[in-house]
Amino acid sequence: MSISNVRQLIHNWLLAHRDAGTCLLQQLVRCPSKAGAEAAAQQLIATHLQSLQLEVEIWEPDGTQLAEHEYFYSPRQSFTGSPNIVAKMKGTGNGRSILLNGHIDVVPEGNVDDWRHDPFGGIKEEGKLYGRGASDMKGGTVSLLLALQAIKELGISLQGDVIFQSVIEEESGGAGTLAAIVKGYKADAALIPEPTNLRIFTKQQGSMWFRITVTGRAAHGGTRYEGVSAIEKSMLVVQGLQGLEHHRNSRITDPLYADNPIPVPINVGIIQGGNWPSSVPDTVVLEGRMGVAPYESLDDAKREMVEWIGEMAKHDAWLLEHPPKVEWFGARWIPGDVDPDHEFARVLRNEYYATVGHEPKVEASPWGTDGGLLTKLADTPCIVFGPGVTEAAHYPNEYIVLDDVFTAAEVVAMTLIQWCGMEVIQDETDTHDTYQPQD
Repeated sequence: MSISNVRQLIHNWLLAHRDAGTCLLQQLVRCPSKAGAEAAAQQLIATHLQSLQLEVEIWEPDGTQLAEHEYFYSPRQSFTGSPNIVAKMKGTGNGRSILLNGHIDVVPEGNVDDWRHDPFGGIKEEGKLYGRGASDMKGGTVSLLLALQAIKELGISLQGDVIFQSVIEEESGGAGTLAAIVKGYKADAALIPEPTNLRIFTKQQGSMWFRITVTGRAAHGGTRYEGVSAIEKSMLVVQGLQGLEHHRNSRITDPLYADNPIPVPINVGIIQGGNWPSSVPDTVVLEGRMGVAPYESLDDAKREMVEWIGEMAKHDAWLLEHPPKVEWFGARWIPGDVDPDHEFARVLRNEYYATVGHEPKVEASPWGTDGGLLTKLADTPCIVFGPGVTEAAHYPNEYIVLDDVFTAAEVVAMTLIQWCGMEVIQDETDTHDTYQPQD
């Protein structure tokens, strides 16, 4: 059977299973899988994978063991009730393998009053499905599951192995993916269906959280000139961080960042200081997020911030004697960097074009993903591509366009066939036993 016939089979199968796929996504969104509460959603996925007769492994990561790993950054070390799931669709041999990685954890819903619908209601409205996690990234996970199911139920045999993962803890630094890597899961390529608006991200920004403590000298507010305000000094530090952000971004000339005004931002998210309106504050703590370019290491980025703050302090007499203290804490995401001309990127671009009818946008991710761990630690080049609205992720009224879920599923299914190689479905006109990926 020709590849064009297979493509039509996949397309028709997805049309026939649109209602079932939408229902599966609704069920997943209705499971509030925030950190520590992922089990119900994971069980739903495991049951679906088992119905496809795939090899399924379910386990709760060993936090004590992972805590000793240099890439472990999770804020918790106990993962009781938070299982990882890995399923394998074995190939017939001699094909390239692929790892499909999706995360099940979602961020908190925030103020429910800001939502038009129940954050975990999975409401359908005008071609969209609403709910926390719909875009980030249960819609992408459903696209992966539909692609696997289509290939399985159509009797298409791939030559290379397909490894599906539904992991925990992505939103907190990647402990779920790290646990799978420690178990030995890797492949010739990987795909993560984060909400990219169907763009292809071959590079991913990394990030890490920082804390800067600025000290002053307390005094009565009536004689504030006898003290030194840590709030006023912290303003100098914020200005210094803005200067560092500009400096770091002025070096980035990668065309994949052409449409991104600040490729690697430095964001101050929390300012805490002072304890009484009539007192001069003696301590201010700034906490924020530092973006890390795909080509640089976390350590190099850390060093640059520390040195920059040190140089800035030399221009203020008080800060020179009482330098701000820079610390690193909490979640971190490893940057990822895959050549846009990598063969897997080429296959994905070709299948996008064949499915959608125009060239995809290829860009660099504005946020971190588990792709950096897969690319750098597991030696598995990872590309991010999925349905979902980038602008809606982590926001109230998060939604996903349902058409995009099925478009992504079709692109992924055909990418698996092209990348892994396919045993030809025999008919009277077949003259070869296998189909190999096209250029």
